[in-house]
Amino acid sequence: METEPMLKVYLAGPEVFLPGGRELIDRKREALAEFGFAPTRRHADFMERDEKDPRAFGEEISRLNEELMDDADLCIANLTPFRGISADVGTVFELGYMIAQGKPAYGFTNDPRDYSVRATDYFGSATIESGRLVSPDGEMIEQHGMADNLMIDGGISHRGWSLQRAQTTPETMWTDLSAFRRVLTIARDQLHNREHHDDAQ
Repeated sequence: METEPMLKVYLAGPEVFLPGGRELIDRKREALAEFGFAPTRRHADFMERDEKDPRAFGEEISRLNEELMDDADLCIANLTPFRGISADVGTVFELGYMIAQGKPAYGFTNDPRDYSVRATDYFGSATIESGRLVSPDGEMIEQHGMADNLMIDGGISHRGWSLQRAQTTPETMWTDLSAFRRVLTIARDQLHNREHHDDAQ
């Protein structure tokens, strides 16, 4: 009996910028196989620059990563805050790119705090004015009980996918895969059930 091909996962996240990022991505690729998924080909971010012009090299990476996303069946995005209070902007672009193609998109973060809490911590204080949370510079802070900007959380959740949060330590912020593995469990159960439902039609 011929086996069905495994769904291919695009792993979005800032790991490529981290010390030991290649090893961390290898751990995540191994976990995909454990849960019955296949990773896309290697991310273009690890390409050797050689003598390429920096701008041309950056555009080549962007184009190749889009090809990987086009080839993928779903996306799992690491939305742990990176270089600020929100997720890595490139990761958020990739998440939106996949959702725009109508593909399942899941997320996880190793910072369990609401966005509003992180923003308040960043500014050191915030006040309620006319029912809105306002930072010391007078700008409104989103306060929706979400992990990040409402378009990120909402874009995932109202399509029936999942964004998982984990409590980690500063030392394990980037290496803890517990939330990632929870997402894999949910994705496997949802997509497996959907495939069987479609087959029964």
